[in-house]
Amino acid sequence: MTDLPFEPARLLAEETPGDNSPAMSVSELSGALKRSVEERFAHVRVRGEISGFKRVASGHCYLALKDDKAVIDGVIWKGTAGGLAFRPEDGIEVVATGRLTTYPGRSKYQIVIERMELAGQGALMQLLDQRRRALAAEGLFDRERKKPLPFLPQVIGVVTSPTGAVIRDILHRLEDRCPTRVIVWPVLVQGDGAAEQVAAAVRGFDAMAPGGPVPRPDLVIVARGGGSIEDLWAFNEEVVVRAVAGCSIPIISAVGHETDTTLCDFAADVRAPTPTAAAEIAVPVRAELLGSLRELGLRAQRCANRYRERAGERLDAMARRLPTPDRLLGPQQQRMDDLGDRLPRGLSRRLAVARGDLAQAAGALRPSLLNARIARARERLAAARFRPALIETQVREAEAQVQRLWRLAEGLNPERPLAKGYAWVGRRPDGGVVTTAAQAKAAGALTLHFADGAVDARVERSGRPAYPQEKPEQPSLL
Repeated sequence: MTDLPFEPARLLAEETPGDNSPAMSVSELSGALKRSVEERFAHVRVRGEISGFKRVASGHCYLALKDDKAVIDGVIWKGTAGGLAFRPEDGIEVVATGRLTTYPGRSKYQIVIERMELAGQGALMQLLDQRRRALAAEGLFDRERKKPLPFLPQVIGVVTSPTGAVIRDILHRLEDRCPTRVIVWPVLVQGDGAAEQVAAAVRGFDAMAPGGPVPRPDLVIVARGGGSIEDLWAFNEEVVVRAVAGCSIPIISAVGHETDTTLCDFAADVRAPTPTAAAEIAVPVRAELLGSLRELGLRAQRCANRYRERAGERLDAMARRLPTPDRLLGPQQQRMDDLGDRLPRGLSRRLAVARGDLAQAAGALRPSLLNARIARARERLAAARFRPALIETQVREAEAQVQRLWRLAEGLNPERPLAKGYAWVGRRPDGGVVTTAAQAKAAGALTLHFADGAVDARVERSGRPAYPQEKPEQPSLL
């Protein structure tokens, strides 16, 4: 062990003689580390699992690559992120190619990713399964969302490559089965930008207005030939799946061969094993339709003939059961003849009766009778003329009657006897009239009403009668 000279703690930092490591600033040290890391690790390939992936508003993407022992941060700049062949998601194992650098602001190192690929077929299938489960959880693959296909579409829209064999197979198959108008929306079916073009084509067909210059399709076919899972990956992208699921026009998905399956197949209303099979599903066979129409026409004609024959038989049977016109109308004809014979006799008798009534009425209308009745009416009118003496007599009799009624009313006035020394007794405090001694005793307090006023009084308890009673006469014995 070497003994070092003891240096006591100092308050101020000072340069000592022979010191070849002057103090560096934090920025200088960070810059030196950044240069060293970027020169030493200018090109690296890292394999790991994506964790914490996020895309910010600027378009840059931030994530972390990890394995079971370590974690390294990563960044994908906006220009690089747009060129990735797939959309990064958490839990996917990838191989990232780029360079290492440091971020002095946080004293961290990170990898700037310039290219990213899935780490083998298993990682690709894992990404596909995760995306399928996430979209299924949103209900995009539910059976209730599926729309029925039209029986005989007038216009069919096809989203596919215009130069491949797929469109020729579809057109030839449609021509053989049932010639139909076809509108092709040319798109890329593989590579960069293919998913966006397919989604734009589906949305474009859906946005067409009925009755416009370009007819709106009744049915849409999304088609592509066979290939590997990487070749068909554009039809597994989320943008294509959402466009197909949200289209209001029924869609047939015919991507790949019969053994190939994409997420577009789950979102479409019907999946066809091949593009040729999609054309067979889209339209019926014209010859079969014509044959069916002919058969239906013949069946309808036979049914009509059979119905007419049966109706004729029922009509004949009913006609045989009906009575003849003579049997139906004979009684009515006989009654009409009888009435015809009776009518002249009835008219003659009615005419004779009317003549007798007229003669009787004419006898009552003689002028001498009318003149006598007029004379009697004039006499009654003269007797009923206005006479003042009679009216005056009636007025005097009415006045006398009024005077008699007035004297009678004055005699019945209850206050008139008060002027002769009488009084009437009232009960306090309600003022009711007292008519018996028992009522007076029960009331106690009374009011005596005289002609010139009222006086309050109180009843003393006494059993003496108001007036002396006369002794009854002794019966005499005869």
